[in-house]
Amino acid sequence: TLDLTYKKAPCFLKFSEMEKMANIQAEINEVQLLLFRTLVSTSQFYFIGKKCEILQDMNSHLEAVLKEKRALRKRLIKPRCQESLPIEAAFHKYVVQLLAEAVTFIERLESHLQSVRSSPQIPNMVKNMDTALTKTEVLVIELEELADQILKWRELQKEVYSD
Repeated sequence: TLDLTYKKAPCFLKFSEMEKMANIQAEINEVQLLLFRTLVSTSQFYFIGKKCEILQDMNSHLEAVLKEKRALRKRLIKPRCQESLPIEAAFHKYVVQLLAEAVTFIERLESHLQSVRSSPQIPNMVKNMDTALTKTEVLVIELEELADQILKWRELQKEVYSD
């Protein structure tokens, strides 16, 4: 009969539950750490593979240049001035300006092409920005409410301690 009437104290029951929860949380953390390490090592292999591909492409390009070395030397040695059109001296200034603008255009060509490629995606980007703005506004409202609650709680605590 004594064994039937025996009950564990509620504080020890709560303590054992908390201990079980802490053990489970520790196991979850270990699994997350293992998963993170696996992802990091996998991504490192991926980027190493990409770098290897780039190096192989560069190597094949340099091999092609070496194969064409003799032809390239001949083209560099051969004077090109006989093949070009003569330009009157009065227009040399304009040709120099035109070449400077052509160099600038070529330097900026990639960014211009990128802008043209991304223009069909602008409506999607604007929609995503509107969605993000709406979410931000909701978060600001929630943050303001939380700040108000904290201030009210602080006032209550001051009243409790002053009493």
